[in-house]
Amino acid sequence: MPRRREPRGAEQGGFELFPAVSEAAGMIPAAAGPGESADTAVAVTSLTQTAKAVIEGAFSPLWVRGEVSDFKAHRNGHWYFTLRDESAQIRCVVWSRDQRGIPASPDDGMQVSALGQLTVYAARGEMQFTIRRIEAVGDGLWRKAFEQTRARLESDGLLAPERKRPIPKYPRRIAVITSPTGAALHDITAVIRRRAPGVEVVVIPAAVQGEAAPRELVAALDRLARWHDADLLIIGRGGGAREDLWAFNDELVARALAACPIPTISAVGHEVDVTICDLVADLRAPTPSAAAEAAVRAVSELATEVRALGVRLRRAVASRVEVAGMRLHRAGRALAGLAQRGVERRRARLGALAGRLDALSPLATLERGYAVARDDEGHVLASVTQFTPDTAFRLTLRDGDIRARTTGIQEKA
Repeated sequence: MPRRREPRGAEQGGFELFPAVSEAAGMIPAAAGPGESADTAVAVTSLTQTAKAVIEGAFSPLWVRGEVSDFKAHRNGHWYFTLRDESAQIRCVVWSRDQRGIPASPDDGMQVSALGQLTVYAARGEMQFTIRRIEAVGDGLWRKAFEQTRARLESDGLLAPERKRPIPKYPRRIAVITSPTGAALHDITAVIRRRAPGVEVVVIPAAVQGEAAPRELVAALDRLARWHDADLLIIGRGGGAREDLWAFNDELVARALAACPIPTISAVGHEVDVTICDLVADLRAPTPSAAAEAAVRAVSELATEVRALGVRLRRAVASRVEVAGMRLHRAGRALAGLAQRGVERRRARLGALAGRLDALSPLATLERGYAVARDDEGHVLASVTQFTPDTAFRLTLRDGDIRARTTGIQEKA
């Protein structure tokens, strides 16, 4: 049972709260007390305020278990519903200012345990339970809040696989957003220092749990976006309870992470823990140490890879040289064949031209028994009109010249 406290304010509204007890104890003269007659009737306000003081004074804040029904979210931000069991019910309210510690609104039919203060709503004279914290059986509220946030981000395309960016193979500077005093930062820096001592790590501190964590994480992401001098971001923290990791399920944090201008790795909690930031980031790592291993290549691995690349390069060069030699040999043979065929074609053409030239040559005519008359200057005398009696000329035959003189001229009839 809750601890009983003394009623706050022994007197309310100008009348003594327990007049019969006071009279019996002989503390005051016997007289008609407030409300004992029509003449001493008390105001409704006094009655409800007194009931409020008595109830709040009698009951400390306590946990109450029951089933949610008739849930209503008012436009002013407050939640109203009823908690009931098999034989009783009580009206409940969650003021908007108290909802920050509750991951999501409860659903009708959900079994919950609620922490609150029993009080009286004086304006209506109703007893009600003012709730500051709700825990559902299992992880109902947390799962509901997670799925609602996930659905909103998915509808905006922030969880699409095609928007995931590749992680750079050789980052020169890595930004880390986490608590500066947490084990996660120690694990990340230790792994990077061991695997790639030349990589610079820049810490952007932020709270990673508690009410201030979402705001500080968003501010750290904004600082990183304005910095523009890192190649990769690791954001996360070590393991913890569900409530400790909840800042990384905050929608504002997830949207800020999605807007980050450089590739991101999320490493929140242990391998079994999955947060909204894990879904939004370009790569999810099961632990902070695994995030650091994914972010940088080990020097030994790089050396092995360089040696392997050297072997591949030598083999590739040798193969290219061999292929080029074979191609050159084939090209030489082809060129020689082309040249030979070209010479043969030109030789044939030259032979044909020589035959035609020989057929047209005067020497060929002389070979057939003809002669050519020329004057002393070498001009051909092709007509009888060029001759006169006693004209001296040379007669060229196939094997020499004869000096001759015209003794007579006979023209064709």
